[in-house]
Amino acid sequence: MTRQVNVGGVTIGGGAPVRIQSMNNTKTADVKATLDQISRLRDAGCDITRVAIPDMEAAAALKEITASSPLPVVADIHFDYRLAIEAVKNGAAKIRINPGNIGGAENVAKVVAACKERGIPIRVGVNSGSCERELVDKYGGVCAQALCESARGAVKLLEDRDFNDIVISIKSSSPRLTIETYRTLASECDYPLHVGVTEAGTLREGVIKSAVGIGALLAEGIGDTIRVSLTDDPTEEVYAAIAILKALGLKTGGIDFVSCPTCGRTQVPLIELASKVEDRIRSLPYNLKVAVMGCPVNGPGEAREADIGLAGGKDTFLMFKKGKPCGNIIARDIDSAVEEFVNEVIKVGEEAGKTC
Repeated sequence: MTRQVNVGGVTIGGGAPVRIQSMNNTKTADVKATLDQISRLRDAGCDITRVAIPDMEAAAALKEITASSPLPVVADIHFDYRLAIEAVKNGAAKIRINPGNIGGAENVAKVVAACKERGIPIRVGVNSGSCERELVDKYGGVCAQALCESARGAVKLLEDRDFNDIVISIKSSSPRLTIETYRTLASECDYPLHVGVTEAGTLREGVIKSAVGIGALLAEGIGDTIRVSLTDDPTEEVYAAIAILKALGLKTGGIDFVSCPTCGRTQVPLIELASKVEDRIRSLPYNLKVAVMGCPVNGPGEAREADIGLAGGKDTFLMFKKGKPCGNIIARDIDSAVEEFVNEVIKVGEEAGKTC
């Protein structure tokens, strides 16, 4: 079991649930846009968010952001130690730095002192794209050994200053290298690990790469907090992270959505309807199993097993609640069908009183 750190009241490691993180893509200096996005991340199921602090304007904005944020806010710092100190003063719940690029041992000591004073943990972040040249040359390329040695060196800079409130991340855009690196790191230390596949890509490719890399590690008990990095709206990162945790049985509650892959027997516009229903219900605060099925072979059985479900027929869906048929929904008008079904899902959720 790893050590435990506290990030603005959210515990990481030490037996705590795996925490979901994302990163704002707003300009941090735009306080309203940043807070609006943080609220959407919270509503999607995010536990912790991170913001970029590229300059003093962003560091100053952090004061107002942290005062109103519904989530703990991590400050992402590169190159300038003064930005880290200012972020700590302005309420950051954690600092993300690479101690090797913050400006030398003296400046690292100043950042450590500021974090110690306020009880703020530091996340040591190492990426395969920025691994030190001497380590790349030593190992003949970017590999797990090079990345782990880079991380160990960065952690030592903090440990030498009697600082152990540390989270480590070592990310790569390669799921295989990510898995190998975290396996090595987990065998060498007991610090909490933030796991992710960096620069994973757009929604489709990025979710697949992240599910492979993050999922394999979590299945082995490695990882205390995760981020699914996507070139998309940050809320999509959260939804993907929740799906990975649910698939591994590491998170329960919320909407469990089931739909069939369609086949030649399907006589309803299932793909469009299922996509729209899923988008509408995935953030609802109910512990419900919802099924949208396309044909009369497996559809009725799956729909009956759900709290509420649809089984496709010819241009219509038969609706089931708690295993019993309760009416038809005409499938030709997709938007009306979606609206009608989503309203029924909400009714079932409210009646059951199962909030997550």
